[in-house]
Amino acid sequence: MKRICLIIFLFAITINAQVEYSAETNLALNAPLFYIDFANYKSDSPDKARLDVFVQIPNSSIQFIKKDNSFTGGYNVTLTFYDKDKKTILFERSWKEKIISSDFAQTISRNNFNFSYRTFDLNPGNYTIRCILEDSDSRRAATREYKIGLKKLSDSLALSDLFLITEIIKDPSGDRIVPNISKVVSNKTTDLPFSFEIYSDKDQQVVLEYQIENLKSKITTKYMDPVTVKSGTNQIYHTIENVNFKLGDYILRIVLKDKDWKEIASTEKSFISKIYGFPNSIADLDNAVEQLLYIASPQEISYIKQAQNYDEKLERFLKFWDTKKPNPLLEENPILYEYYRRVEYANKNFKGLNNGWRTDMGLIYITFGPPNNVERHPMEANSIPYEIWEYYDLNRSFIFADPTGFGDYRLVNPDYSRWPGYR
Repeated sequence: MKRICLIIFLFAITINAQVEYSAETNLALNAPLFYIDFANYKSDSPDKARLDVFVQIPNSSIQFIKKDNSFTGGYNVTLTFYDKDKKTILFERSWKEKIISSDFAQTISRNNFNFSYRTFDLNPGNYTIRCILEDSDSRRAATREYKIGLKKLSDSLALSDLFLITEIIKDPSGDRIVPNISKVVSNKTTDLPFSFEIYSDKDQQVVLEYQIENLKSKITTKYMDPVTVKSGTNQIYHTIENVNFKLGDYILRIVLKDKDWKEIASTEKSFISKIYGFPNSIADLDNAVEQLLYIASPQEISYIKQAQNYDEKLERFLKFWDTKKPNPLLEENPILYEYYRRVEYANKNFKGLNNGWRTDMGLIYITFGPPNNVERHPMEANSIPYEIWEYYDLNRSFIFADPTGFGDYRLVNPDYSRWPGYR
């Protein structure tokens, strides 16, 4: 019995080291990217809680079809609500979204999005929610699951969840809100706009304390805002200005206090600060500089590291990637996105004594991309596990062996004399 368990264990570890290659279809890799956010509000129905669901998908994740003089794309969203232990399906809701554009550039842009919104009145409690988003044409699909807790909010004095805002568009018919469902801000902005609701059974004075916490530096900045709320529902739009965002993870926290400064309720939202025009996977500047190992020279990396402060280091990092743009006139840099996509893939799929990008498999994958063919030999008699990666256009093969049996594949007889460099 022990032997059977050991074989299953080793086999599972070997599977973790498998790599995508051009001859296979990797549905997880090609799954459409999308963002989703949830917010708990006071319901108009007695003894219920309102859950708002926001979905955001970049146009670049959707397959568009040209028809006459326009391009049409679409996607399907399915939400399945389970009880908290995911033992029982409570209900399911599905809907379709259609997008039409006359500009081809918008159909492939990462900066153009489509938004979808639904609201539900539910019993207070804990739920597991599964979201499946499927591209209407290609049928590529992505699945996410979330644990959600819903509270019945008091009439006396209570605070809803908050959601971040990308932009407030002034319009004669009323302000239009563009929500920030991705929960990402860039280094080009110094403002953080957001919205929430306060519920009160009377007109009264309250104090709102806004906190922005940098999770890396552990520094929290606080802003105090005394306000007068009316009886009923108070929709609050607020912007914290002049914020110096560094690359990394943050928390925005709102604390509601009564006129005597007694804390009544609080809510918070996690978000990340990224470099404008760079992938969201770059969450730490120092790590991103280290990960240049396979595309930058030692002198270039050293020059970036020797910067006197964060801003200078960021400037040198950005200038390095400007030199790699295939078209300097365009804002987007496909080489940058592909490089860090490979880094992210390596970190998720290659395990060893180092981070995935520092393993031998990570070295080859990031430098040369997915192999044309992979031969896997996980459990052959009288042999340790090994893999052969073939690159036909390079006329090269790379052999990786796992002497420990724990997924730490090492490059066998590496020959750097014929190294063509990053491609």
